Amino acid sequence: MKQRMMTIALAVAVAGGAGWWFTQPASTPTVNGQEIALPGAANAQEASGETFVVEEMVLGAEDAPVEVIEYASYTCPHCASFHAGVFKDLKADYIDTGKVKFIYREVYFDRYGLWGSMIARCGGEDRFFGITDLLYEQQSAWTRAGSEAAIADELRKIGRIAGLENEQLEACLSNGDKARTLIEWYQANAEEHGISSTPSFVIDGETYSNMSYSEFQQILDDRLGG
Repeated sequence: MKQRMMTIALAVAVAGGAGWWFTQPASTPTVNGQEIALPGAANAQEASGETFVVEEMVLGAEDAPVEVIEYASYTCPHCASFHAGVFKDLKADYIDTGKVKFIYREVYFDRYGLWGSMIARCGGEDRFFGITDLLYEQQSAWTRAGSEAAIADELRKIGRIAGLENEQLEACLSNGDKARTLIEWYQANAEEHGISSTPSFVIDGETYSNMSYSEFQQILDDRLGG
């Protein structure tokens, strides 16, 4: 499957005036003005100057006539509800049938959403959507595990269920450079599309808030000419 990739140099600052999207350049990643300590074994957050490629996580045909981008947070209950219901119908009726190219983009309102994203991306594209399903299915358990250490352990368990090794998980959860790149990528995307809540959807360039499946159908069918 072809992927659209965005390379973001860590030294490039996100455009100003982004309000709560603005991140100070620092050795420790920040979200909403709060430093985001990483849960990896060594909490290795020193900047190395390395540039990462953020993969667009895509389902469906690359040349599908309609593009849908979902912006979602792994700690958002409404996002979990969407993936448990509307998304399954959307996938069956539009994505799997070649009508919609679906792109999933993470939103980071808090450190736990970022940690979840780093777990989901740890296995690459092949495991991403499977881990995403697990994160939403078990959201109430891992987000309410108690301490930060307990939440991190629950996320590691999800990663292991998906077939990731402990060493691989620790490397992903301690990568400060990658965390900063993901945050900058999220900020740039959110500013471009005016994302202030989750889940939000961008359908052929137009931004929509959360909606029912029937509302989705009407928008998609109109764009498909049906």
